[in-house]
Amino acid sequence: MKFVSTIAGFILFVLFFGFALKNTQEVDLHFFLGYELRGPLVLMLLAFFIAGAGLGILALTPTVFRHRREASQHKNTVQALQSAAGTGSTQPPADAVAVVPH
Repeated sequence: MKFVSTIAGFILFVLFFGFALKNTQEVDLHFFLGYELRGPLVLMLLAFFIAGAGLGILALTPTVFRHRREASQHKNTVQALQSAAGTGSTQPPADAVAVVPH
């Protein structure tokens, strides 16, 4: 499997490198207030891709922290129930039914 992923990575690198070599012409980006940015097309695409990925990660951050907090609360609840029952077993009883809220 590692060999297949290495080959796939090499093929993608060659494709993206060829794309970069074909798109070296200069482009102008015109922003508001007369601000202008000039550079190679492939670098502009790379910069905006990275900026978009960063904004996507920032947008998901609150959701990730909320899920972590909920998981921690569930873990604390399970530990409290286990200590109240006087058993240290992490296995549920055979006749227990798990209810998972959505």
